[in-house]
Amino acid sequence: MTMRDRIEAKLNAAFSPISLSVVDDSHHHAGHGGAREGGETHFSVTIVSQAFSGKSRVDMHRAINATLAEEFTERVHALAITARGV
Repeated sequence: MTMRDRIEAKLNAAFSPISLSVVDDSHHHAGHGGAREGGETHFSVTIVSQAFSGKSRVDMHRAINATLAEEFTERVHALAITARGV
């Protein structure tokens, strides 16, 4: 399973999103800090979920980062997040 697939599976399980996009942007960061051979280090996530309704942007980001804590310790260096409630 790729890191992208893992991220997508965890976010689906945690937030039951109406819309979810997970894009591996690692190729844009080759040679930069945190980049590794083989990629899978930099991602962009766009997520829309009822679970985020009434939450602040900071709270949404914290919830996403907590859900993906294991991925951050293993390989993910950066995550660009666009999140909103319904």
